[in-house]
Amino acid sequence: MTAPAAPTAAGCAAPDQAAPLPAGLDLEKETVISGVVRSAGGEVVPGAYVRLLDSSGEFTAEVVTSAAGEFRFFAAPGTWTLRALSRHGNGDTSVTAGRGVNEVSVTVAS
Repeated sequence: MTAPAAPTAAGCAAPDQAAPLPAGLDLEKETVISGVVRSAGGEVVPGAYVRLLDSSGEFTAEVVTSAAGEFRFFAAPGTWTLRALSRHGNGDTSVTAGRGVNEVSVTVAS
């Protein structure tokens, strides 16, 4: 019996965080939280883990930032915390998201 093949990056990776929003997305019905992770010096932070926490602090989702430090979540309207973890340090920011695109920035520091 042979071992199963390892999953490919396309089969197990998070969606490309720098990709455009899907065609046909109705922003009057959808809530998108997107933004950039930056270091305390203002540089973008690629490869940071960004966690989406609900209003009670419970983990909801996680993505890895793109080469340009970008991230995106599709969520429900409400109050969310974004927690970024990176080699530059960690950082949190809160957002009260409504329908449409909600742009935020998360700064990380050690």
